[in-house]
Amino acid sequence: MNKYMAEALGTFVLVFGGVGSAVLAGSHIGNAGVAFAFGLSLLAMVYTIGPISGCHINPAVTLGVLLAKKIEATEAVVYMVSQVVGAIVAAALILFVARGGPNGYNAAAGGLGANGYAMHSPDGYSLGAAFAGEVILTMFLVLTVLGSTDVKAPVGFAGVAIGLVLTLIHLVGIPLTNLSVNPARSIGPAIFVGGWALQQLWLFIVAPFVGAAIAAIAYGVIRVPDVRIGTPQAERALASEQAERRK
Repeated sequence: MNKYMAEALGTFVLVFGGVGSAVLAGSHIGNAGVAFAFGLSLLAMVYTIGPISGCHINPAVTLGVLLAKKIEATEAVVYMVSQVVGAIVAAALILFVARGGPNGYNAAAGGLGANGYAMHSPDGYSLGAAFAGEVILTMFLVLTVLGSTDVKAPVGFAGVAIGLVLTLIHLVGIPLTNLSVNPARSIGPAIFVGGWALQQLWLFIVAPFVGAAIAAIAYGVIRVPDVRIGTPQAERALASEQAERRK
């Protein structure tokens, strides 16, 4: 139960920190500031809840980890549900805070940081461009997660790599779609915006999942197999150590 609560809490922090920065402070900090808000939120959560749940806080990351055979299917489903719940609560509280401003706030008119394409893309990018961008940028994120958390990766640096790549892909993707790469992050605001945001939500679920699957396949191809070190006893000890590090 602790790991599922951690996933909900971590997603809450990511969405409130990232989407909240766009809605409440976007005019002050610009796209670069919003990108860093997302990256720093994830960086902080990796070291805060990573030891508890692995800090997926993104259904696409959970799918990638599932396809890499680092989590069971049933557990992955509960992770995803927990992440969506955390994102919805975060979006609700962002809306509550925004409405307390001097001019109030209308989610349908203001957008609440929802993701969109065509006329709802910040710079007017088409459905095809939005889909391709979300797939590619999600692949970057999930590939980084799988590589930096591998048992062969340097211990203790995963959070830095993952936080920086999330910042990078937001710098690229905010003008494209407001950037999702995270179905939970998209579902939360879309529920309160309604209308066009719900109609276009499918893309921000399907494309990140496609990108995650590509990343898992790609990492499986490029990953160097574990070296066999001789005796069965030694191999069992190594396998046990690797299993502990994956928890």
